[in-house]
Amino acid sequence: MSAQRTVLTTPVGIVGGGPAGLMLAHLLGRAGIDSIVVEKRDKNTIYNTHRAGILEADTVRMLTETGVEGRVLTEGHEHEGTVLRLQGESHRIDFQKHVGQSVWLYPQNEVFWDLASARERDGGDIRWSVTDTEVLDLKTGTPKIRFTDATGEDFEVRCEVLIGADGSQGICKWSIPQEERTDNFIQYPFAWFGILADAPPSAPELIYSNSDHGFALISQRSDTVQRMYFQCDPDENVNDWDDERIWDELQRRVDGPDGFTLKRGTIFEKTVLKFRSYVCEPLRYGSLFLVGDAGHTVPPTGAKGLNLAFCDVRVLAPALINFFRMGDNTGLAGYSAMALERVWKAQNFSYWVTNLMHTQPGENPFNQKRRRGEFKAVTGSGRGAAYFAESYTGWPSTSSQHRQDMSTGEPAAAVR
Repeated sequence: MSAQRTVLTTPVGIVGGGPAGLMLAHLLGRAGIDSIVVEKRDKNTIYNTHRAGILEADTVRMLTETGVEGRVLTEGHEHEGTVLRLQGESHRIDFQKHVGQSVWLYPQNEVFWDLASARERDGGDIRWSVTDTEVLDLKTGTPKIRFTDATGEDFEVRCEVLIGADGSQGICKWSIPQEERTDNFIQYPFAWFGILADAPPSAPELIYSNSDHGFALISQRSDTVQRMYFQCDPDENVNDWDDERIWDELQRRVDGPDGFTLKRGTIFEKTVLKFRSYVCEPLRYGSLFLVGDAGHTVPPTGAKGLNLAFCDVRVLAPALINFFRMGDNTGLAGYSAMALERVWKAQNFSYWVTNLMHTQPGENPFNQKRRRGEFKAVTGSGRGAAYFAESYTGWPSTSSQHRQDMSTGEPAAAVR
């Protein structure tokens, strides 16, 4: 260690200042447990990275019942259903009718801003714009995080528990020796061409559309900015597409006998989002615990990414609180297995709905007609629609295990 490196001590060190890391730090802070968060990006960069956000009801409750700013209720949009559209025919899945739940449209960068503001309000220790981050001594009782802060000063954080919340490209999961982890992974043969546009909403709720031309998602971001996607080749070049060509392609993927027409506007962001599914097993290595995209990623079709990260936090937070308050290691010992149970449920749903709504390269007529049969089995059956609605809005939070009561900080029934 450099003689100039400043040593900091804290019960919990967190690598990654995105929503998962900040929510965990927030819940621990409410229970009187200190933490230090280190993040390589600056706050404004994260906030200005536009990402869609469909929040499950339990995610909304985590934001509103734990003292985080409640903008999700005042500036978000409640969606009581969503539309599945096949070959120009729309079928609405009514979430409230089938499962009595809604989801909220509230962008992920706004969730981040609310949590970052709450941590600053509560005096949380967050180190933005750090470089040269490394984690070490993970199999000991004193794991460490080393980094250089924005001023060039070197630090070492010594903690009892280290949290990897640093996303899919972070360092934490790769710090687990290869022989100690299993990398479960698939790459999809298509990607999403995504846009942000200054335009009014084309529909009040999301539309997932499949046609002979491929998939399209008609989504919203606000009353004046819309987020939309269409299926494309993973190597597609966004510079080959001007605004008119993009709108024409989106329109032909939703065309139908009902005459549905998109409301167009100026496109100010274009990107290609590649599809992959990944799960690291286990989600624990010694004193290191992985949460969110650091341990698993899903394609965005099922709207599970951020919600699944918060589910990890709902399992891990009470386990950490019990460990530091009472010396009870039971929750930490069971964290990986409990979190992975829901992760694999979410992987299954995301994989299923992705393949239901997308056209595979080189697909033959049998596959196209089989998809139509599957689509009708979902949209034409109350039980099929209920399965989709429950999976999309989030499975019930019931179990004989224990979880964090989000309003009081005391144990309650676990989240599955």
